[in-house]
Amino acid sequence: MILLESVGNLVVLFVALFAVASRGKLSAGFTGLVISHALNLNQTLNWLVRMTADLENDIVCVERIDEYSRTEPEVGDNWPEGRIEFINYGTRYRPQLDLVLKSISVTVNRGERIGIVGRTGSGKSSLVMGLFRMLEAAEGQIKIDGVDIGQLGLHDLRSRLTLIPQDPVLFSGTLRFNLDPFSKHTDSEIWTALELSHLKSFVNESSNGLGLDMIISEGGSNISMGQRQLVCLARALLRRTRILVLDEATAAVDALTDNLIQTTIRTEFSHCTVLTIAHRLNTILDYDR
Repeated sequence: MILLESVGNLVVLFVALFAVASRGKLSAGFTGLVISHALNLNQTLNWLVRMTADLENDIVCVERIDEYSRTEPEVGDNWPEGRIEFINYGTRYRPQLDLVLKSISVTVNRGERIGIVGRTGSGKSSLVMGLFRMLEAAEGQIKIDGVDIGQLGLHDLRSRLTLIPQDPVLFSGTLRFNLDPFSKHTDSEIWTALELSHLKSFVNESSNGLGLDMIISEGGSNISMGQRQLVCLARALLRRTRILVLDEATAAVDALTDNLIQTTIRTEFSHCTVLTIAHRLNTILDYDR
């Protein structure tokens, strides 16, 4: 404030000196008007400083609103119910490449079981990758319960869907870690999932008393392919999401394991929307579509 007053006083001084030096050249009215405005300069400068300070404070609100407007929307705890809509959907692997899927429009109602069948390279897995947004939409959109998944955060989306892939994903560590990496479930819940996935007896017999702490090698190399897939099934049973996707999950297992998986899916996921990319047609014969 002292600096501003000094600046204002200097301006008034120079205006007064200029008026004296220009005596006889300027009219008395003009000289009085200039000096009058110069005397109001302090007040004007003080107002300008206050407005600048207020602007700095208010711009924080603008920045916050802009930040919130860019925040990806969140969904409720009960989302999704299971309705999936592909609306003129198309996708590609890279911007320069042709569309691998185009003009896909289909609606899957809540609780329906849908079989997806096609020759190799027809885009079956690309459809699943689009649902999980591993491939982004090049055209159209995918909606789940009316919510455009392209507007959701990836964590929100993928945490509400479950995928059992053709190649089981297992990590080096304990069985418990592979089933429940975020420690969200009790031992009782994990054992129930193992029982429903027909792995309980195997774990009891093969763990040397370690139980859920039995060691799983990287990629599950110390257990059979069928058992790896059953571990993925147990993981899906623990997650209990409303949408389950099977990407040729039983293509590499024997007929007995295939039957165990299909039986469990029919009984334990009867309330879910199930999308199955099928290798064996008999696995989808009783599906809705």
